[in-house]
Amino acid sequence: MATESKIVINPSVETEFAVANLSAETAKRASRVLSENHEKYHMFFNNAGFHNHIVHHVLTTFTLGAGPETIQKHYDNAAEYQRPNSSVDDKIVQDLGDSAKFLKNLSKPNYYHDYLVFFQREIAEEGYEEVVNEYVFKGDERANIMFARMFAGLLHPIIHLGFGIEFKQPAIVAEALAQAAIHPKWLDQYFIAVEEKVQQNQHSSDSLVNILDKIRADKKLRCAARLDDDNLIREGVLLRAKDEMVKYASQWRVKPDQLEEATAEMINAVVYFTGASQHPPKQIKFDFYYIHSLNSSIFFSSFIKQSWISTANKAKLLEYKGRLDLCVYASRGAPQPLLDEITQYVPTQPSSASDWNGIFERVKVYEDDGHACKLVRALAHGERICGPWEKSDKFRIKGDMWLKLGNMGMSPA
Repeated sequence: MATESKIVINPSVETEFAVANLSAETAKRASRVLSENHEKYHMFFNNAGFHNHIVHHVLTTFTLGAGPETIQKHYDNAAEYQRPNSSVDDKIVQDLGDSAKFLKNLSKPNYYHDYLVFFQREIAEEGYEEVVNEYVFKGDERANIMFARMFAGLLHPIIHLGFGIEFKQPAIVAEALAQAAIHPKWLDQYFIAVEEKVQQNQHSSDSLVNILDKIRADKKLRCAARLDDDNLIREGVLLRAKDEMVKYASQWRVKPDQLEEATAEMINAVVYFTGASQHPPKQIKFDFYYIHSLNSSIFFSSFIKQSWISTANKAKLLEYKGRLDLCVYASRGAPQPLLDEITQYVPTQPSSASDWNGIFERVKVYEDDGHACKLVRALAHGERICGPWEKSDKFRIKGDMWLKLGNMGMSPA
């Protein structure tokens, strides 16, 4: 049984996307390596805050049918460069129970293990659902700060939370909460500014793809980020064109009675700007920043199904996701998406390109840190989710474009 400190993957777990007949042997191997990762390694593998992707890589390749040897190989490759956890200071762990001290210690990567143990203890007493509601969704100062930080670090905390909830793993939820706690706070002010703009103009709303078009047409915003900026969002978009970015982001609103359609719209929009932002005749590539918007999209289908998350918080999650996606799009120069680059794409390996299974076979053994397999899984999931709404003008990715994008994601692998 999975607990706050032990990861046990159930091969029969109902996930957002998986191939049929997942292996019990592979689930056992995944459980072992993920429990070792949980016990031994920090969430950042260096002082620059680069993320430990072991959970993402192992669970994604598991859902795509990887065998135990493949899981072990991916784990061993990643474990070579991970940063060991620091020792736990029980005084700090105790102090985190005080809200003021909890807030004071945020944004300190050296406290990751302390936050992890704190959340483990909270989950052991209350269950992960109650703890997430208390520390992310409650609506007080502490929860509002944690809510915003779930989207920090190019969405890594919310991705991690998504895996924890999707696979019903309390220990991974604890990792996600601890990870959010050690991220910096600068993104909070962007979300606050957008919320204030929404209150000033209650009636101005639009589809995500229309807002993307507006961002691209705004030269000041389109050119705000510069390649020599340390952070293209913080020092680029939000320093040089914050008012413009806030204005457009405030136009993305989610109605509580349209959660499924809004989730599908968000997925379709991020696939649109991620997959179609090409530069012919240059080689097909997906922007590294954009793929995080795409790879994280799958988990919002899971979030809106959770009975313990309120409808208002489900809508808020989708609003924050869309508003950050718009900011990410602007930060890379808001390129013109070229749908012809998708519709006219010719796969480099035709023998394995005719269906998703061929792509899964390739990506589950592909040796990276897990970004490629997450992208392919998110695309396959997106095809299923967006189908009912493809006739809408809000949805620019349709039909066989999904499979073509899957092949593009593996080009030239």
